[in-house]
Amino acid sequence: MPTGSELPPALLANRPAAPLAPGPAALAAQPPLLVSACLLGVACNHRGEASPSPAVAALGAEHRLVPVCPETLGGLPTPRPAAEIQPDGTVRTASGEDVTAAYRAGAEAAVALARALGARSAVLKARSPSCGCHVVYDGSFSGARVPGAGLTAAALAAAGVTVRDEEDVAGVAR
Repeated sequence: MPTGSELPPALLANRPAAPLAPGPAALAAQPPLLVSACLLGVACNHRGEASPSPAVAALGAEHRLVPVCPETLGGLPTPRPAAEIQPDGTVRTASGEDVTAAYRAGAEAAVALARALGARSAVLKARSPSCGCHVVYDGSFSGARVPGAGLTAAALAAAGVTVRDEEDVAGVAR
């Protein structure tokens, strides 16, 4: 996984400004924490924007933050049509395109990354069909929500990774 100056210029342009970071030895000693890349300021959500969370970024004081975007790992472009989990378990766009295979591939890649790094926890984007861990949209594209987890959140949890979302970190009441 590229880090620091190995990142492509397009990704570097989307990184948030940060104070001086700990050196490589200190980072290696910090436990890895998978984090939805959009929460760290990477413009990778379905709209091609970031969803930065200062509360999540602050976790970098105690953890080695590892950005991950399951949708892009699964081969989807940025930007991309919004998608929601359907009652039958598939993931589809509002036009009906089945993107389940890409969401599953992204989930598998995130689990593989967690295992490779020894990550035991993750902070993911709330309500996402990949990353939501408490509630997701109901598949009607109406904004209605249902209890449930996105494909990546569920796969990480099944692999033994503790999953929270940015609202858990920020202390937002549900």
